[in-house]
Amino acid sequence: MTSEEWNERFDKIAISQEKTDKELDKFLAGIIVSSAELKEMQKKNELQFARTDKTLERMGITLGNVTNNIGSITEEYFFNCLIEKPVLGGVKYDKVRRNISGVGLKSEDEFDIVMYNGDSIALIECKNKAHKNDLMKLIEKKAANFKDVFPNFKDYKIFLGLASFSFYPELEEMAKENGVAILKQKGDVVEIEADNLKAY
Repeated sequence: MTSEEWNERFDKIAISQEKTDKELDKFLAGIIVSSAELKEMQKKNELQFARTDKTLERMGITLGNVTNNIGSITEEYFFNCLIEKPVLGGVKYDKVRRNISGVGLKSEDEFDIVMYNGDSIALIECKNKAHKNDLMKLIEKKAANFKDVFPNFKDYKIFLGLASFSFYPELEEMAKENGVAILKQKGDVVEIEADNLKAY
């Protein structure tokens, strides 16, 4: 190859390299612009996330308030019925109290409705729509917690009841098997199923 051919080849390579450099500069400038745009988009997203978080927090508070109100309505209904007729499983009670809470040596708890007489306590857990976990918590924790929180009543027989506007058949059966009274609305009155009530 002659020196002239080499020079011509180098010129072509230099021109090609210059084009590549320009295209690379253009591409890099686009990336830099994209990076700036990306930062701007991230700022906008952060602001949107903050607004969304505030909205969700307000919705959570609102839903929490609605749930609390429904729970209060349920408790109020069953409390009023039991004040009028303080009997559970054939046992008559002298006093009916609502929202009793306390702290013991091992536990802290709140009890929706508590009925008592000289030797028996009835703990009624109120739920708008009762579920298995409500029943299990009542059986496994509430009686023991009550004795811990209120040691003066440790020798009393404790009976349990689950009050709700809505039960499913399997839950009712499970409650009966465990000797827990079922309190549910039937027309304008409360129907209490406590044939096989068990002391805890």
